[in-house]
Amino acid sequence: MSTSENKAAAQAAYQAFSAGDLEGAMHDMADDIDWIEPGNSTISGTYRGKDEVAKLFMTLASKSFRTEPQHFIAEGDHVVVLTRISVDGQSADQADVLTFRGHELAKFQSAGDTALQERVWGSRK
Repeated sequence: MSTSENKAAAQAAYQAFSAGDLEGAMHDMADDIDWIEPGNSTISGTYRGKDEVAKLFMTLASKSFRTEPQHFIAEGDHVVVLTRISVDGQSADQADVLTFRGHELAKFQSAGDTALQERVWGSRK
């Protein structure tokens, strides 16, 4: 896809996620997507494939996770999303990097407040 198509796909996915539309949020995801959550919380790690990502989404929903994108910055196969997340009554800024391969989202990696994740989700033992 072109840079503008990648940006539009990212915007549509965030809008669908915010509306609780799991199918729409995952529409352009590759079946073998790598979804990376940083840190040492119980949700940290790499989720491989749509099924694992769907389970992560359900876990996030259990704590009323929300994301409010502020900026979408696209260049080539990458879209960086600067967003404000809210989860379990706490908020933080976050940057998400989406990497597209052809017409699909192949990789998602967030960079945010890992201490917040540990407070909300607990630390790995």
